[in-house]
Amino acid sequence: MSDTTQREVWTAAEAGVAAASTGGAGAETTRAASLEVRAAGDRGLADHGWLRSRHTFSFASYYDPAWMGFSNLRVINDDRVDAGEGFPTHPHRDMEILSYVLEGALEHKDSMGTGSVIRPGDVQRTSAGTGVRHSEYNGSREEPVHFLQIWLLPHTQGIAPGYEQKAFTEADKRGKLTLVASRDGRGGSLTVHSDVSLYAGLFADGERASFEVSPGRRAWLHVASGTVKVGGRRLEAGDATFTTDDRGGAIVVEGDGAGEVLLFDLP
Repeated sequence: MSDTTQREVWTAAEAGVAAASTGGAGAETTRAASLEVRAAGDRGLADHGWLRSRHTFSFASYYDPAWMGFSNLRVINDDRVDAGEGFPTHPHRDMEILSYVLEGALEHKDSMGTGSVIRPGDVQRTSAGTGVRHSEYNGSREEPVHFLQIWLLPHTQGIAPGYEQKAFTEADKRGKLTLVASRDGRGGSLTVHSDVSLYAGLFADGERASFEVSPGRRAWLHVASGTVKVGGRRLEAGDATFTTDDRGGAIVVEGDGAGEVLLFDLP
């Protein structure tokens, strides 16, 4: 999916930012969003030997009533799975599940008859709906796999289970925030049965983009890898920043070395 002209992206110019996404001086023409930080080191930790996972929100044995989710975003698990290991077949119901691979390969099989391998650049969606069983294994016998598993509450329960997978190249995401999943599948994005627009971006030094959060909406930005600056604050892999109110405003992302981000536009 390399035709960036057909993608919905947020660059500095599109959000009313005077500086271009490639850098340069300039001031925002809209108010900055009010943001707080969820530090990577404050997340839950589960170490099962073959699996090392960081939980942004309460999950399994990690429970924190202050972090049960954010709007309809329920889970961001930062998983590292050893070679040849994985999650055996298990059930899900009434949940939208996204897999985003950062390193390695993730092998997926499910009760719908789907079998696929998910690699960096791929975004995969499973709609559990009325019920689905699936397994996820490291697709390599030699290298670990590092991926994010994301759960979103669906806007409608009891839908038919479904599966979708699309690839987005580095060029698609370089120096901008590109839509990779949305409720209506617009702009070549995956269709997610949840009120969300999910954007992905890759940023190096001198690259910059801004996202305008609409009044009445909220946003969560997760640093998937590397380092970036958001609103002038340096964030590292696993850190997140999120809006503290529903007044809206601009979230400005700048390269600081090399980093990859996911931004969730939520109700």
